[in-house]
Amino acid sequence: MKKCLILISSILIAMGISAQAQSRIINGHVSNTRSESLPGVKVTENKSGKSVYTNNDGAYKIEVPENVKSLVFSYPGYETIEKTIGKSKTINVVMQEATDKDMNVMVTGMPMREMEESRKMSSAKTCAPTSYAYQAPYQADDFNTESYSTIRETGFRDTKNQPLSTFSIDVDNASYSNVRRFINNGSLPPQDAVRIEEMLNYFKYDFPEPVEGHPFGMHTEYTDCPWAPDHQLLRIGLNAKSLDTRQLPNSNLVFLIDVSGSMNEPNKLPLVKSSLKLLIEELRPSDRIAIVIYAGSYSIALPSTPASKKSEIISVIDNLSAGGSTAGGGALKMAYKVAEENFIKNGNNRIIMATDGDFNVGESSDAAMERLVETHRDKGIYMTVLGFGMGNYKDSRLEIIANKGNGNYSYIDNIQEARKQLVSEFAGTIFTIAKDVKIQIEFNPARIKGYRLIGYENRRLNNEDFNDDTKDAGELGAGHTVTALYEIIPNGSNADIPGIDPLKYQTNNETVKADPSAELMTIKIRFKLPDQNNSIKLDVPVKGKLIAFKDASEDHRFATAVAEFGLILSKSKFKGNASYEHVIQTAINSK
Repeated sequence: MKKCLILISSILIAMGISAQAQSRIINGHVSNTRSESLPGVKVTENKSGKSVYTNNDGAYKIEVPENVKSLVFSYPGYETIEKTIGKSKTINVVMQEATDKDMNVMVTGMPMREMEESRKMSSAKTCAPTSYAYQAPYQADDFNTESYSTIRETGFRDTKNQPLSTFSIDVDNASYSNVRRFINNGSLPPQDAVRIEEMLNYFKYDFPEPVEGHPFGMHTEYTDCPWAPDHQLLRIGLNAKSLDTRQLPNSNLVFLIDVSGSMNEPNKLPLVKSSLKLLIEELRPSDRIAIVIYAGSYSIALPSTPASKKSEIISVIDNLSAGGSTAGGGALKMAYKVAEENFIKNGNNRIIMATDGDFNVGESSDAAMERLVETHRDKGIYMTVLGFGMGNYKDSRLEIIANKGNGNYSYIDNIQEARKQLVSEFAGTIFTIAKDVKIQIEFNPARIKGYRLIGYENRRLNNEDFNDDTKDAGELGAGHTVTALYEIIPNGSNADIPGIDPLKYQTNNETVKADPSAELMTIKIRFKLPDQNNSIKLDVPVKGKLIAFKDASEDHRFATAVAEFGLILSKSKFKGNASYEHVIQTAINSK
């Protein structure tokens, strides 16, 4: 990993240097260990930093000076490779996949100064790709149509006046892979693209299987806070039970595929096709698939068909092409109609939307989409959203659709990410084991002066919503884990927390005496089973033994590194002493 960081630094420093020697052409092919072609691999010559990208067939062609000795091949989710050129004119490369945690360190392992330098250099001097190029490196000025919902970071709450904290769980993880896309293209992400809870929940944590008879387990860990030495850090984790795929209910799936002109890029529709074909291989003969497509108009490309007819289904997908405007609203209605007509009682009825979110014809407002999705959610048809592409990417709209549809939302930036979401985590992505999962924490002022939930800004609930079964909340898929972090100000601290004026008709200014032996908090969880409308409530008192951060579990330290990374990227006013150097060290030491 240190070699990787040195290599990144060397490439950045060398980017402004132009080679003057006589040039030659090098070409070749890049694949993974399964002999699958890799589109979008960055091929960089180690003198000037000039880069091209492999095309959709994994092919590349690059002109390099005679004195260049090697090429560097890099791709999100894969180990970086440096190949000596020698006298060769053809260099073929097989890339090895990195582990999930290695992928995190690869992203967090770029210091702020270097990422800023990368952004400036890519804007000022980017080598244009050849006709073989997959996509140009990120140019800040080209990305003026992407949209993200505004994140309004909340501050510390005074436990004495506001002892309750209530929020919905969130198993979406689109933000992490989207952030990774920006960084790998040489730019920092927009602040509103950074949702720390989704970065945390991108990774799996090592929790024991839940007790028999319970759909999920709960775990807590309490340490000092590395970016605020006088504060403490509370981690709450939920882990859903794993399911044997052979025992899963039958699925009625409708693929809703955007084939509009905006999808006519290699990292959009071609990647959609490859991704959905991975999912098809995971289905059983008893499952069913229909395909609805949309561009300027919409149509049923494949009526509901048994998954046993894989060749027929794949043939339809292979023949899709992009062009036209985007009638997403009407297509969504049609997809729901197809799902209703083929509804499986007690089965998994779900629409899987694959799009960049750029709806521009017909009913396309967020409010109209919300109402449509909510209506069919209540009928038992859920939604999974897969986001693709860049430039016109509409993250804000896709997040709303997934949240309102009792589903999940992922951003697919490469084929390995597709494999993670649709193969490795297939059951969690497709099958819900608990719905409307809410968490409410009552903090004890004898132990805690103030608290702040990190992330989950768009998942906060009113305290009274916890007991209201009509209020929608997040879903938990099979094998999913959910992590939430609270930054805690302990009782006895001199920290100033914004409060309220003394009340006239009741007392709110009494001092609560610190009691280290008291309970830290009580965690209440409310959820519904997938086929039920009445919720189940759990109450878990937590003693909260404080341990040193250095003695914390590997998972706790790793999650803290991810959160610290998010605080820096989002330019949080609560980032304290957070630094890229500490993020890197913590992530590496937690492996």
